[in-house]
Amino acid sequence: MPARRSPAAPRAPKEAAKKAPKVGAGELHTLFDHLRYAVSRFNAAKLVFAHGTTDPVAEAAFLICETLHLHPDQFENFATARVTIAEGKQILDLIERRIATRKPAAYLVNKVYMRGLPFYVDERTIVPRSFIGELLDSHFGGDEDGTSLIGDPEEVEAVLDLCTGSGCLAILAARHFANAAVDAVDISKDALEVAARNVADHGLDDRVTLHRGDLFKQLGDKRYDFIISNPPYVDAEGMAALPRECRAEPKIAFDGGADGLDIVRRLLDQAKRHLTPQGGLLCEIGRGRENLEAAYPNLPLLWLDTEDSEGEVFWIAAADL
Repeated sequence: MPARRSPAAPRAPKEAAKKAPKVGAGELHTLFDHLRYAVSRFNAAKLVFAHGTTDPVAEAAFLICETLHLHPDQFENFATARVTIAEGKQILDLIERRIATRKPAAYLVNKVYMRGLPFYVDERTIVPRSFIGELLDSHFGGDEDGTSLIGDPEEVEAVLDLCTGSGCLAILAARHFANAAVDAVDISKDALEVAARNVADHGLDDRVTLHRGDLFKQLGDKRYDFIISNPPYVDAEGMAALPRECRAEPKIAFDGGADGLDIVRRLLDQAKRHLTPQGGLLCEIGRGRENLEAAYPNLPLLWLDTEDSEGEVFWIAAADL
């Protein structure tokens, strides 16, 4: 099973990184010139994309904008603007670093965007790329037409984010559920250090509490109106086929055991004891739907789709667990 939507890919030939075209600073002029050049280099190097961007064009635009201190959404506004020689050199250097190191672009600039918001990331935590942020807006908004799966978001008082990593989903949940206190749990001390930085950067120290522990163990008997989780869910076959970009990330954040369900099983088996009667669990499992439905044939899992995913996130109400 692919790792968090990161398909295995053959390694690029070493020559692709070593024999970069001789492009001098100032030879390329506009942002668009640098975009075209970056995409050509990325394609030739056969890079893998699934760490906040999903294709070479989006990744190139992201790196160019980060170099120029622009939000990615501003690329089109400045596409025909010229860059200085110094800026051009920085962009070219970053393009070649992406190819030579095969590290996720987010690690090279210590930033990723989710739902348009910036978050700090480094090698201590997986690069966040969850669909849950989009689903909070699309399925848990308390719309007047009654399509929300949890009612009025303003009535949600307690939220739990398990396997929080860099804390991005906990922060998005705190912003979405304006009156909720959010607990965020991870087993990794390193990941929680990154999460603490993000919580502080977004001014949410008073609403998001970080806990180091193994799933529910540190939480006692506390119950929540809403539990979210993007746990490790890559199976053994997928772990063996991880592309080089993914191997730069913490292994613990991917490895879901033989069938990818080691953590997911524990979530489903324990969640009801930590949910209020009207609550529910929202969980992302990548492409493990077939395995999960085979393991729990009687659970009424509701599969939720996004613009870029189909059947990778499920919702289940507390009453159905």
